[in-house]
Amino acid sequence: MIPFSFRSLGRILATALLALAATPLAAQNDLDFGLNRSAREMFGLFQPSISGSYLAGQRALKDLRTDEAARYFFEAAQADWDNPILVERAFIALATDGQIGQAASTARRMLELDSRNELAELVVATGMLKERRFGAAERRLDTIARDTFSGITAGILRAWALVGDNRIDEAEALMTQLGSTGLEDFLVFHRALMAETAGKTEQALSLAGRAFDTEPYVARIAEVYARMLANAGRFEEASDVLDAFEAQGATHPVVTQMREVVEARRRPGKFAANVQIGAAEMFHGIGVALARDGSADLALVFLRLGVYLDPSADVISLAVGQLLDASGQHENANAIYDAVPATSPLKPTAVVRIAQNLDSMGERAEAIRRLRNIVATSPDDLDAVAVLGDLLRYDEDYPGAARAYSRALELSGGTAPSDWRYYYVRGIAYERAKQWPEAEADFLKALELNPDQPQVLNYLGYSWIDMDMHLEKALGLIEKAVEAQPRDGYIIDSLGWAFYKLDRMEEAVETLERAVMLLPNDPEINDHLGDAYWKAGRRLEARFQWNIARSVDQEGNVAERVAPKLVDGLTPENATE
Repeated sequence: MIPFSFRSLGRILATALLALAATPLAAQNDLDFGLNRSAREMFGLFQPSISGSYLAGQRALKDLRTDEAARYFFEAAQADWDNPILVERAFIALATDGQIGQAASTARRMLELDSRNELAELVVATGMLKERRFGAAERRLDTIARDTFSGITAGILRAWALVGDNRIDEAEALMTQLGSTGLEDFLVFHRALMAETAGKTEQALSLAGRAFDTEPYVARIAEVYARMLANAGRFEEASDVLDAFEAQGATHPVVTQMREVVEARRRPGKFAANVQIGAAEMFHGIGVALARDGSADLALVFLRLGVYLDPSADVISLAVGQLLDASGQHENANAIYDAVPATSPLKPTAVVRIAQNLDSMGERAEAIRRLRNIVATSPDDLDAVAVLGDLLRYDEDYPGAARAYSRALELSGGTAPSDWRYYYVRGIAYERAKQWPEAEADFLKALELNPDQPQVLNYLGYSWIDMDMHLEKALGLIEKAVEAQPRDGYIIDSLGWAFYKLDRMEEAVETLERAVMLLPNDPEINDHLGDAYWKAGRRLEARFQWNIARSVDQEGNVAERVAPKLVDGLTPENATE
């Protein structure tokens, strides 16, 4: 849910690292804040105890173990308060952990050591904005050049400070200036929020409408535009906006909640009721975009600044949790999800994510129990139903998974392009439950909704091949999947096995060798290659490949299958089906 244009933001992110490296000691040359040349040279001057804390902090920050990173780096910085490398790492780590007050005071020390550190300026200015010291924040941000990533961010934050200082015309002029560099699509949503905060209702509506026309699939923009229309008493138009968003097959709890308000013909009140909320949304959008660009640690700094400015912004909190999830920090993520209030429209989403994390932590039974409870109390919660289906499928309860996916299709309607996934995973559940006619029908329906989906093409094609059905048609499906994902070892294996079944042994061997190169430790693929070698007359290589299949098989199914081949070679009785 990113409230601005990816087309504009892509150009910003391309310069993100260079922009933040305004000081030669800045560490932003690497997304994990790795050492640059100056840092490496000074690293040899660290005391042993400081070196240990520094290295431990680096590792912790890379893994997004932010509490440990903050502790290690701050300990190191306190031991050498005049070392800009340590102080810089300390304020960054503190910010990633959400300790923004401490991060701001440490950033002040950073600026005493190096006044050109723009990330430190942003953190300090955000603290001022939180404290409603708008004039001081604006003066501090005015010193940052606006031709870099950090400069653009500082420019938007400065505009919010001007709004807070009742200097609306200056804020609009600044945003116009920022937009003149080709960033208008990126800025229009934030200009709408600023106009709303300043009480310029018609201007806010016009800008929000432009933002929605540019990005109609972004939930936050749809929510805000509908909210503004409802506040103006234009309930039918607000409903049309929500209809347009949902017509694309998209759903989101904040949009669902706004629909309830609009249908009740209530005026929901401003979204950006104050400067802090508006500025928080700016940090949210840029933080999520940075995360998608692979800059997880820097993204976390921006998202934490957003939560600091607007602690009630559950959308931003969930984005923080999702970043921690992606780095395997499930316990810390669950603490964030637990803190989402029960009254929040995003609480069901948070509870579902907790269950997913429990499964990732090896507590699948507890995860399934919680999801069953959610579905029992909220049977229309599509996310909960779908995730329950996934966990039941992972737990090999295929009939139960199929029932959950059927319920998901009832809730979604089963006709939207995005519904292909429910048919696909239900098809997998049916196939594993030995209900092939039902599985085949679901795979075909998934392809009807999404004809080029490579995973569905591969699964259906491989299933047909495995059952010696529609071999030529299956080959065509798999070749289409390979075109879409030419480096997916499993899809390449399917193609090789199709050639094998069609007795095109030379192509089978060549293709299966490519699959083994992509996935050398997969027992099924090694078994397939062994069979192809045998059929091609390469007996020694076949036995070698079967030995590999047996040695890498952790479940034992493939090892049991290849055992007779290692004794008797490939025979009609032991051939892989």
